[in-house]
Amino acid sequence: MLPVSEFYVAGVVDERDDRSPVAWLLPATQATAATPRLSLDLQGGVSTAVKQYFDKSVPANKTLRPIIIHIKKIRVDEKLQPDGRVEGKAGIILSFWLKKDGEDIHLVDYRGGTGYTRSTGQQMDIGGLLSNSLQAGLAYFSTWINKQADSNIKLAKGVKLIFSDYTEKPEGDTIYYSAKRPLKWDDFQQKPPASKYEAEVFPSISYGEQAEVVKGIVCVRISLKPYLPKSACWVKNGARTPYSLNHEQRHFDIVKLVMEHFKQHLLKEKLTVDNYDGPINMQYLDSFREMNDMEKRYDDETNHGMNESVQEEWNKKIDRELSFSIK
Repeated sequence: MLPVSEFYVAGVVDERDDRSPVAWLLPATQATAATPRLSLDLQGGVSTAVKQYFDKSVPANKTLRPIIIHIKKIRVDEKLQPDGRVEGKAGIILSFWLKKDGEDIHLVDYRGGTGYTRSTGQQMDIGGLLSNSLQAGLAYFSTWINKQADSNIKLAKGVKLIFSDYTEKPEGDTIYYSAKRPLKWDDFQQKPPASKYEAEVFPSISYGEQAEVVKGIVCVRISLKPYLPKSACWVKNGARTPYSLNHEQRHFDIVKLVMEHFKQHLLKEKLTVDNYDGPINMQYLDSFREMNDMEKRYDDETNHGMNESVQEEWNKKIDRELSFSIK
């Protein structure tokens, strides 16, 4: 048996365009150009016979990856040469597919071939020739999957999320949230518009994503980016009080909380190798809506900071959740 550690043969599919017998041979007697060739086929049909051969060649360890082998070609043809010798050509094309989550995923193809000559009085061991061709195909695939198992995303067995807080140095116009970097009035760099409010900030959320396969696991690195552009912040003259600055800081705190919710929701998701981006994107959209709803509720309930008692309730609520989330 071929020693394998990454797969077993779960099935064989005959996908030959030409379903005629696999071997067309000249008889092992004196032949002429007019001598008809004899046809020889595999017992039980190609897919059945090849599957039986692979079952004997590869251990059926069903804890490994199930591979479906599609036979595109398996053929031996003999022709009489002018010098009286018989020339034979064998060709094989195998396509290897991974059976995963109810579908087959194409991995790699193998093309092999060999040639031989014999005298008209000799007889070729066609069974041995085909066995060697199939064995070469298996050996090729075994080598390929051994090299690819740890790094090919098609072969990955799971998804792992790795979160980090995005930072930027030196700091530019955009402030990325940090508990060590509270807002200050110097951050309010836009010219104040005509507004009934004293100050305003426009924080938001985004994320960065990078994925790589490490030891058969898709490691998705997500950098969390609650941010605030200085060029969109404004404050009127005479409104630079600690109380007003706290109200605006709480807007920034809220987007940080929403990003933490985004992270916690994703950690509960059962992400698959074939579809991890979809749930991440959907959760981001849900979190964006949550951010807009929470910011509006905050301003509505505090009356944009004018209701001091409700403002204090929000301060305590945000501090509690920040303390719990950022641990």
